[in-house]
Amino acid sequence: MPATQATPGVLNFGCRLNAYEGEAIRTALGKHGRDDIVVVNTCAVTAEAEKQARQAIRRLRRERPDARIVVTGCAAQVNAGAFSAMPEVDHVIGNREKLSENLWRDLGNDSSRVVVGDILLDAPAALPAVSHFPGRPRAYLEIQQGCDHRCTFCIIPYGRGPSRSLPLGAVVEQARALVERGYREFVLTGVDITSYGQDLPGRPTLGNAVRRLLDLVPGLERLRFSSLDPAEIDDDLLRLYADEPRVMPHAHLSLQAGDDLILKRMKRRHSRAQALEMAQRLQSLRPGIALGADLIAGFPTESEAAFENSRSLIDEAGLAFVHVFPYSPRPGTPAARMPQLPVELRKARAAILRQTADAALERFLSLRIGVEAQILVEQAGMGRDETYAPVVLPDHMTKGSIVAARIAAVRDGKLWLDAA
Repeated sequence: MPATQATPGVLNFGCRLNAYEGEAIRTALGKHGRDDIVVVNTCAVTAEAEKQARQAIRRLRRERPDARIVVTGCAAQVNAGAFSAMPEVDHVIGNREKLSENLWRDLGNDSSRVVVGDILLDAPAALPAVSHFPGRPRAYLEIQQGCDHRCTFCIIPYGRGPSRSLPLGAVVEQARALVERGYREFVLTGVDITSYGQDLPGRPTLGNAVRRLLDLVPGLERLRFSSLDPAEIDDDLLRLYADEPRVMPHAHLSLQAGDDLILKRMKRRHSRAQALEMAQRLQSLRPGIALGADLIAGFPTESEAAFENSRSLIDEAGLAFVHVFPYSPRPGTPAARMPQLPVELRKARAAILRQTADAALERFLSLRIGVEAQILVEQAGMGRDETYAPVVLPDHMTKGSIVAARIAAVRDGKLWLDAA
């Protein structure tokens, strides 16, 4: 996945959770004046993500020959040896250890080169709460860490450890601080946020916690969620989509495939029919909602018929935003030991899924023509409306503001205010 520069000193790869933690690390570095440290916060979802991280490390060493280069994140947690073997790397820090402010304060020549503990056993520490996301128009709120499930293709539970929820009070406190800094849109993030609360007293559901968050932070204007597991979406959360206008009409579902046999071999906990039912419920509760999903092309043993079931799911579920990944085997996962499809076939199927997804997006965007949209300005000339659809805007609009405008046209996968 592409890297994002959180701020000087931190290079993030991968998910929103990494972006959040990267900003927390930057805050700790700034607090202790550690401008000698450059952190590469890695992702382990695909082999390509690790490859990009290694390339970035080599480039950073050329650009910053005197810097202390520290590699952390999921790839560092599960593959510490590969990164410690790179001559450009000074330290490899585990996902648990990176959340210790004292580590960033004290890191020096006498520190261990590799500090990676057993994340399956050790609870993470807590970095200072993040109150600013430089360059970003929306704020991230981390509410959960880790995952208790074992999908056969996924290495992330071994990079993040078991599911752990942040107490709601800590989430509320940070949300209030971010509202005071002027943020108007928030994304709740974690590894498996629909498992939120199962490890807390009283076992609150995600939906229950979100309703309390919105009640306690009235200044929080717009709320989105990172990926939602359709097997864990609770009735409280569905009611929020139905009756809470501050919850945006947009849901990204972790589907991965649309064929029952492949879903079983992935060790997913939903069927094709259940995925369709959840999509239909959301669309019924919130007419006009935009649904997104992750789909993997070319999973081991995927037949032409199984692939077609995934391709047709895009239209049958009414998906608008589809993230397509050609299957990439991860060493140490059960799927890596299954019969593999040729790489070229995986790529070809991914291309077909993307073509289908592009057509589905165009159909969804066309339904927005004539709508008076509320658009968050992300940068000069670009924003996103309530459904997360990209909107081309005049350059003079202020980043972070929310503007009302009527959608006039669709061109090149974006909404436009001018029909000409």
